Order: sequence, then structure tokens, then C-alpha cells
Amino acid sequence: MGDDVRTLAYGSWPSPIDAALAAAHDGHPEYAGFVGDEAWWTEPRPAEGGRRTLVRRHADGREEQVLPAPWNVRSRVVEYGGQPWAGAEADGRPLVVFVHFADQRLYRWEPGAEPVPLTPVSEVGGGLRWADPVLPPGRGEVWCVLEEFTGDGPGDVRRVPVAVPLDGSAAASRDAVRELAAERHRFVTGPRLSPDGRRAAWLGWDHPRMPWDGTELLLADVLPDGTLGTPRVVAGGPEESVCQADFAADGALLYASDRTGWWNIYRDGEPLCPREEEFGGPLWKIGHRWFAPLPSGLIAVVHGRGATALGVLDPETGEVVDAAGPWTEFAPTLAVHGERVVAVGASPRTAYEVVELDTRTGHARVVGAPHDDAVDPVHYPEPQIRTFTGPDGRDIHAHVYPPHNPACTAPDAELPPYVVWAHGGPTGRSPLVLDLEIAYFTSRGIGVAEVNYGGSAGYGRAYRNRLREQWGVVDVEDCAAVALALAEEGTADRSRLAVRGGSAGGWTTAASLATTDVYACGTVIYPVLDLAGWASGETHDFESHYLETLVGPYAEVPARYAERSPTEHADRITAPFLLLQGLDDVICPPAQSERFLARMEGRGVPHAYIAFEGEGHGFRRADTMVRALEAELSLYAQVFGLRVPGVPKLELAG
Repeated sequence: MGDDVRTLAYGSWPSPIDAALAAAHDGHPEYAGFVGDEAWWTEPRPAEGGRRTLVRRHADGREEQVLPAPWNVRSRVVEYGGQPWAGAEADGRPLVVFVHFADQRLYRWEPGAEPVPLTPVSEVGGGLRWADPVLPPGRGEVWCVLEEFTGDGPGDVRRVPVAVPLDGSAAASRDAVRELAAERHRFVTGPRLSPDGRRAAWLGWDHPRMPWDGTELLLADVLPDGTLGTPRVVAGGPEESVCQADFAADGALLYASDRTGWWNIYRDGEPLCPREEEFGGPLWKIGHRWFAPLPSGLIAVVHGRGATALGVLDPETGEVVDAAGPWTEFAPTLAVHGERVVAVGASPRTAYEVVELDTRTGHARVVGAPHDDAVDPVHYPEPQIRTFTGPDGRDIHAHVYPPHNPACTAPDAELPPYVVWAHGGPTGRSPLVLDLEIAYFTSRGIGVAEVNYGGSAGYGRAYRNRLREQWGVVDVEDCAAVALALAEEGTADRSRLAVRGGSAGGWTTAASLATTDVYACGTVIYPVLDLAGWASGETHDFESHYLETLVGPYAEVPARYAERSPTEHADRITAPFLLLQGLDDVICPPAQSERFLARMEGRGVPHAYIAFEGEGHGFRRADTMVRALEAELSLYAQVFGLRVPGVPKLELAG
């Protein structure tokens, strides 16, 4: 060990990764596509109020930001949004349609001109919203999903596949938007057209199911007037989730279904590559893509068990050949053009970047948003993929990030503090990728453990179903089991364990503080705290019946909703906590946090509440993220007895 290595207590190591650096690298490219033979994608701009821009890669490799501020390419359909743009080449020039976040209108853009609105503004409820657009050749219109509010309540809404004229004739008139099919399902994805233009396929589902519980794959003929005939259900059902559908070049219908317990790909109903791994995932955003058919008949796929790879599936042999490269995780976005595939990949050493695969040569390379080491990568964490044993001997998947800083070591007798991270969803997963928020803590000598608790995606339907009617139980038990195992094996300091999470992870954090004595403190970020309130109109339509699966039908088990809610059991919380909330959050609204805080009043538990103007569900502004990270570190410093110079002290009220 070199002479320049300092011996300092865990948590007090000086780090080049400050909160501003972590915030500047938050978010990643999404929604990759081709316009002609050019790759395009959306990219975050945290320093510009968290907006998302559209980026074009010219044939010579030059990147161009197509839409400057204030344009913000992001849909609010089902609040989480979805595919917000589509493009095609028209007369040798790009023609792009996109959704602008501020007014949720659909716009047309062509080089050298300002965007032109294609859809009107509605004053009713949440207005008119659009997602998952496609540009059918020769039709002069955009086919997409319309989400239309009919009243002021979050449930006063309908969704239907529609066609929007490209000539702008619907910009002032909702009547000029053509509905393609009758309203049949509460939720739909955008229609996909067969190569001959004679059939369309889309997905639909209804309350109380979420799309990973059960969806229907609908197939309809395109009638001479351009509308869709009576659809027939060709796959899916109450216990079968079809998460994506598309047509092969020869007109065969391809789809990803979990009818075997794993999302696998089917061609006209026949499995192409039956494996106990996922070729699909939870459809949190309308337009996620895990596979893309190539003109050759091959299929580009994002697949894996836990972590995901980019591969090419040969339907004739059932073989998958994965792209070589450093990437260990691929996001659910894929597009193809000729023999080229564009995707978004990352690894524990690199953030998400746009990757292009040449299926002819098998060569993959970065073509956009290339990872750039903002600090010397020796400061990045070195994760361990672990499987822990939980109650009843069940497996719990986790990523453990020990403290790591090449310039520092801790005194021999000291064990490090650890923070358990609970992901959102809860039907989601923590990907194994470089995250400077994690590095912010590990480089200071604080360990992090990301727990993919029972209910997480990526490990098959049975693993997801562990959380059925067990939310607030299995997730809490699994996080606690990992924390205690780390302490028992001598990896972590038993007296300096914390828990943190956002959204559903905020719920797990608060529930953990209310029902266990494992943690010395916690950071609760835009959480669910009151199940009864959330189930009775306090959240958005998409998740308004989610708790029927996660907790049980409210009408049948109201006591369970009260028993598990941290708001109802604030008297059980004795550990200090930090609560962070966006004031514009319609998914986990501030009212939940405020009721919870009212119950904590006068109890003498040290805590802090920071509410952020202009932030919704998921912080996007750089200044917000800086304040949130520094406040979280200050909480740990005060509770764990750490010395963290240069970080503003968080004032904790009793």
C-alpha cells in the first residue's frame, strides 16, 4: 500500500465525486430510433430544468441537438409517458413528430423550420395526450395512442388508437383526429402495421390488472376507409402478459409473452427460443421495445435473467448470438434499419450510451452519448452480484457496492456503514450500471446494497408474484435480510445501517422504519405512505388499482391497508429520517407526506422534510438533485457520527 493512502474513518473519505457531478450525470439516452439511415434518440438535460432533447447522428458521425430549449420531448400518457417521437425520411429530408411536455401537443418538425402543432389543446382535466407514434407510409398521418381526459378526476379518462393528420388540420379541432378503433380497453399501446398495411396489432388491458399481470394482444384488419375492423384476441389473458408485439418482414406476427412464466418470443403463436430468461419486461412506459425484427428475418433482442444483453435471434434455429462489448445491461429500446440495430447499453464502469450493432459482422460500437469519465474511474464502485437467503429459504438478488476509494483506507477495527437501496415500481429492478449517486457514497466510505427484493422484474413471473398481496411484508423482509446478512458476515456495521428509496422504494423504506429495528435511519423519497388514500383517488389512473394485486381488494381487506400503512403507524417510527417530496407529484402526491408528518409531530423523532417546487415524480432538475443528495449525506453523517466537510448541515427537527 502506497505512502499516499490515508487512514480515515469510513464516511469521512474525501471524494472528487460531489453532488453537482452526480446530478449532472443523472438520466440517460432513451427512445432510440432511425430516421432514414440516421440514428436518433432522446437525451436528458438536467442543467436545463430537466428537459429532454432530441439528438440526431448525422452520417459523418456528428451529433446535433435538433430541438433547443424550451422544447421538451416527453409524453405524460399514464403519467410515466412512453415513446414520445417518430421519424421518417420524406423527399430525402427528415420528417419528425414529437410530443412537447409543456402542453402535451403533438408537433411536426422538419429541418430549417419551427415545430408546427398537429393537435389541439383541451381544457378538460389533464387534457389530450399522445404517445407511441408511428408514421405509416403513404398515409399522411400519425398513428398513436390518444389519452383523453373527460373530466377533472384522475380516472376521468379514455385511451384509444388514433390517426392524426400530418397537415395540421387537427391543430384546432379534436374532431379532425380520427379514432382507429372503438374504445375497448382502459389501456392500449400504439398500433403496429403489417408490412403490407393490411393488418394492425396492439395491446390492451383493464383494471385491476397491471400490464405485467395480464394483457390482450389484439389483431385487426385495416379497412378501406383506414379504420380498424373488429379486433380479435390472439394471445394474452388475465394471467398472461404480452408486453410487445410487432410484425416480421414476411408478415408473421411476433410477440413477447410470459405464458410459461418467462417472457419469451413467439411467432404466430409458436415459441422461437423457449428459455427460462426474459425477452421482455414490465411495460411501465408505452412503447418499450425488447425486440425488433430485421428485414432479413432475424430478430434483435434485449434478453437475460437479471442483467440484460443485446443479441440477435435466428427464428429458424432458435439460437441467440450476443453482441460483444463491455455492456452488461441494455434498456428496453431498440430500432433497426437494414442490417443495423441501435440500442442503449451500460455497464458498472460506463453510464448508458447509444450502441449500434452491425448484424452482418457482429461488431458493436458506441455511436452516441458516449460515456465520458468525469473523474478518474479508480473512484467508481466495484459491485458484487450476490444472492442472499431470505425467510423460508427464498433467494434474494442484490448488488453490493463496498466502500471504495484508492486514496483511503479505514482503521483495522472499523466496519463501514451501509445503506440499503430499495428500487421503485415495485415491479422493477435495479440495473447493474454505473451510477454516480452510488459512487457519491461509496467513494466516501459508505457502502450501498441494491436489493432486487421479491416482486422485482427480471427473474420470472414466480419471483414477481412473491409480492402479490405481500407489499410491505416481502419487500421489507428481503431488504432486512440483506442488511442483516451483511452485518453478520462482517461486511457492514450492524449499528450503522440505513435504508432509502423513492416511490415504491420510499414505501419500503418507510414501512421498514415502522416495522423493523434494523436501521438507524432512512431516506424516504416521493413515497406511498397511506394505502387507503392512495387506493381511493389520490393517485393517477394507471396505478389506481395496483394495490388490489400488491395488498388485496380494498373492499375485502380494509384492515390490511391500515395495518401496513406507515401513516397509520407513525408511533412505531423511532429512527431519524429525511423525507423528500416533489410538489407537482400526481403519482405520490404531497398530501401523503404531509399527513404522515402531521402524525409524527410532537413525537421527538429527529427528521427533516424538503419539498421541491416544480418537481414531479422523479427529480429531474440538477439543483434539486444536489440538495437532495447533500441532505441525505448529512443525515447519515449526523446519525452515524461521520465527519463530512463541505456538505451543508441538514437541520433535523424533533
